Amino acid sequence: MEKYIHKTQYYETDQMGIIHHSNYFRWFEEARVDFLEKIGYGYNLLEKEGIISPVLKISCEYKGMIRFNDSVEISIKLLEASSYRFKIYYEIIDCKDGLIRAIGESNHCYLNREGQPISIKKVNPKFYETLKKYLVGK
Repeated sequence: MEKYIHKTQYYETDQMGIIHHSNYFRWFEEARVDFLEKIGYGYNLLEKEGIISPVLKISCEYKGMIRFNDSVEISIKLLEASSYRFKIYYEIIDCKDGLIRAIGESNHCYLNREGQPISIKKVNPKFYETLKKYLVGK
């Protein structure tokens, strides 16, 4: 699993002092962007090549609360990586006690700048082969 650390911010909380549920999706994105950068294919590089990867589906199951000033580790696993799509599994783990606070998944596709589906295997075979190396099961 690839890991990313996020320290919670005050603006991410709700009136109860708990992290608002919408932030978990942002954290998934932070971890996904970090993962792609670490493997040498950050969004900025892919977008320069005319490749975008929008979210097709995203889900989150909340298992416990996170509060302001907590740090969380967001671990990701690449579950699927085909020519046209990829799927990532996420775990948000509380750094102070090691408990899983949320799990989720996101599904993505590959499009060109005009919004048409593309085969990443044809357009950027090196990226495709790199992704395959990180492919794991749940």
